[in-house]
Amino acid sequence: MAQANAARRPGVNIFDTSRPLWVLFLIFLVPLILSNLLQTASQTLGSVFLGRMIGTNALAAVSAVFPVVFLLFSFLIGIASGSTVLIGQAFGARDEHRVKKVAGTVLGATFAFGIFVAIVGFFISPVMLGWLGTPHNIIRQSDAYARIVFLISPIIFPYLAYTTFLRGTGDSTTPFYFLALSTVLSIVLTPAFIAGWIGLPRLGVVSVAVSSILSQGIAFAALLVRLRLTNHPLKFDRETARDMIVDPKILWTVLRIGIPTGIQVIMVSLAEIAVISFVNRFGSSATAAYGAVNQVVSYVQFPAISIGITASIFGAQCIGARREDMLKHVVRNAVSLNYAIGGFLIALCYIFAWQIIGWFIVDPHTLDIAHALLMITLWSYLLFGNSSVMSGVMRSSGAVLWPTINGIFAIWAVEVPCAFLLMKHYGLDGVWMGYPISFVVVVLLQYAYYTFFWKKRTHERLV
Repeated sequence: MAQANAARRPGVNIFDTSRPLWVLFLIFLVPLILSNLLQTASQTLGSVFLGRMIGTNALAAVSAVFPVVFLLFSFLIGIASGSTVLIGQAFGARDEHRVKKVAGTVLGATFAFGIFVAIVGFFISPVMLGWLGTPHNIIRQSDAYARIVFLISPIIFPYLAYTTFLRGTGDSTTPFYFLALSTVLSIVLTPAFIAGWIGLPRLGVVSVAVSSILSQGIAFAALLVRLRLTNHPLKFDRETARDMIVDPKILWTVLRIGIPTGIQVIMVSLAEIAVISFVNRFGSSATAAYGAVNQVVSYVQFPAISIGITASIFGAQCIGARREDMLKHVVRNAVSLNYAIGGFLIALCYIFAWQIIGWFIVDPHTLDIAHALLMITLWSYLLFGNSSVMSGVMRSSGAVLWPTINGIFAIWAVEVPCAFLLMKHYGLDGVWMGYPISFVVVVLLQYAYYTFFWKKRTHERLV
């Protein structure tokens, strides 16, 4: 019965020998990349609406909050990483009960964490923005935006967790459909709240956050209904509700894998806080340019991240099915796709850089700053994608310590010091030079550990 259910379950079967592995990669990867692009598009268009309908200060206010939000969301990313490994291994072993048990435990933990973030974030937002040295003329707008983002965490966190569960079972298509729904709703609602269309209140900068909670809340409800109607193994039912009472053993395994990943993400976000504190010294125009460049870079970065996630999921399924012989093929296909897809996107961004930056910024001085920063950093995200693949596959076996140490070292021993020192000599351009330097270091470190240590070990199932 379990095998019959598995056969009907939507998703990619990595053990399908009728098609090359790179084709299976693309079948899973395309909806995943599109999902990440949709999420980014929603944020991007929100920035476009703010910059063009309100002004540069509105864009700067939201950009100033980005590192803080990223910091408090980091633990969720770690939990998601750990749950993906366990769900992927359980799926590879065809153990549907364990898949559901892991999902329930993580769902309960993310909901509780969302409540914690909502409370803590609401009260410490002004203090954190002050620590960042947020320009005085935008700090009130930044605080208003940040507080709403924190308050919606108890809804957003479980929704993101559910999309992670589905992808762990090889299904990247279902999350894509509902991310598309939330993106369309956000694109419609954001300008409606900014301009006060059809009698809606004019919410200013917080329009982006309010439209986000409405669009993602509706999409989450629709996703749960869809899973229920199709009798999906991960539908929310009484068993799932009971499983939300956290299983300590499962949670500990998830945290053992996820906490190092979460720590690395926190270190990345702290580095971004350090970077934006450097950027803020050059004024609100530089802050706005920072936000615009982050938007553009995310279109290159998220496909690379998606390929790393795919490699991790496929690696976990191979380990769960005791097909360790397939891991080298997973790595080879993932790295090749990273350079092919990433190289194409980076080339497009270089060719049309002025036009793309112009979507966010109309002020000529700010536009010049953003263009210069983009030219410095864009190419290096190919190396970022390569290191993401190797660390993702290593994490699929539960090996997280050294990939995390390598990543943190590249950030705090290379990126931040280089940005600070080069800033003294090259101004704002020097801040951005720290990124490619750190990406070179991290890809070398991950490759060395993967080649000389991880490949020589035998990897067993964690569940």
